[in-house]
Parts: sequence; C-alpha cells; structure tokens
Amino acid sequence: MKSSSSIVLTILFLFMGVTGAMANEVQVAVAANFTEPAQKIAVEFEKDTGHKAILLFGATGMFYAQIKNGAPFEVLLAADEHTPTRLERDGGAVFGSRFTYAIGTLVLWSAKSGRVDDRGEILSKGSFNHIAIANPKLAPYGAAAVEALTALKLLDALQPKMVIAENIAQAYQFSATGNAEVGFVALSQVLKDGNLKEGSAWIVPAGLYHPIRQDAVLLEKGRDNPAAQSWLLYLKGDKARAMIKSYGYGL
Repeated sequence: MKSSSSIVLTILFLFMGVTGAMANEVQVAVAANFTEPAQKIAVEFEKDTGHKAILLFGATGMFYAQIKNGAPFEVLLAADEHTPTRLERDGGAVFGSRFTYAIGTLVLWSAKSGRVDDRGEILSKGSFNHIAIANPKLAPYGAAAVEALTALKLLDALQPKMVIAENIAQAYQFSATGNAEVGFVALSQVLKDGNLKEGSAWIVPAGLYHPIRQDAVLLEKGRDNPAAQSWLLYLKGDKARAMIKSYGYGL
C-alpha cells in the first residue's frame, strides 16, 4: 500500500502533467552541507513535476542576513532548526510551513587514509598543524564542532591550529586539498553510496553536540509560487527521502 505522501505526490504529478504550462521556477537557498543531495533531488524534481529548482549554496547564517535584506529566495533549506524558526517569528517565512528534512552528522575527516583513527584520538594527540572548521557564528556544523571540542576539553588547545572556513563546503575543501590535514565536515560530504569516498574519518559521537536538525521553510517571497510549494512537498516524498538517507542523514 502506498504511503499517504506517495499518494499526494502522485496526484500532484498527474496534475502537473496536465497543466504543463504552469511549470515554474523556485529559488532555493541551500545549506552548503546539503549540496550534493539537493542537486540530485533537483534533477528528479524537474523530471517529475516540470518545475525547476534554482539552487544557491552557502552558510545558513549568511542566508538569514540576505533574506532579511530582501534576497529573492523562496525556500530555505537550513542546516539548523533555529534559523527557519526565527524567520517564521520575524515574518520572513510562512508560519507553519517549517519541517525537518534531514538530521545531520558531524565527522572529523582527512583526505589521507589512516590519518584519522576510529576513536578520534588524533585530536588529543594534536599530530597535525591545521584543522578546518566552518565559521561557528554562521554555520551550524561549525557550532557543533566547537561544542564537541568543548565537551572533549580540547577547544583551547586546538584553537591556534584552527582554519576558519566560511561554510562547511569550504571546510571540506580545505581538508580535501591538504591545506588542513584534518577537518570537521558533514558526513554527507564524504560518503558515496553509503561508503567513505576516500581518506579516513571519525564519526563524532552524537552525545558531544546537540542534534543537527535541518529544517526547511517556505519564505514569504515563495508564498504564492506553486513551484516553491511543490519543492517542499517533494522533499517529504519517499523518493527524495531515500536520496537524503543515502547521504548519511537521519530522517
């Protein structure tokens, strides 16, 4: 038996097939950690609905400031739950449209095999010159990394070695290029088909940081755009959820 979300999606897609002339575009601000899943979902979204998602990636905190200053985004896929909540409260988002589309996982990663051990003891040993971390003031994954290091009582010792990135995508880039021997990144960035793409990693225990609940919300500029509403509905469907799960996110 089909789930209720699948039935709703089927009806929506049949409707869109009949009214192809109504196909539209939606401007989506996407948290950097969700880059690959969003790109993959956008391809299927256009095939299935006729709508096109225009994606822009960056730090959640940066997007908040841009939205408050009138940026033309219609949907926000944040890397936290607090920013969409603030936008609802501030009148920048449609109240009641917010939902959690993914739960993120923080990892310590190196592009080099064998460098990061499966207990994360490399952190206490300090056997590296630089460690990449997303700006904790703008990026929820950066804030989670600081939280984890604080819980481990290693923040003060490692602070001089930190390379602060604008967002989690840049933190990954610093680590991947070797500009930082290790870095805190999102699990989704280093997985492919459920396996580690390359290098070595330690999945940071969930108890060391608050859950990274990533919420989506319909912004006021997208209130009357059918493509924006369709995108959010598509994210809740079985097809998108399977793709999200394949990148290591919780649902």
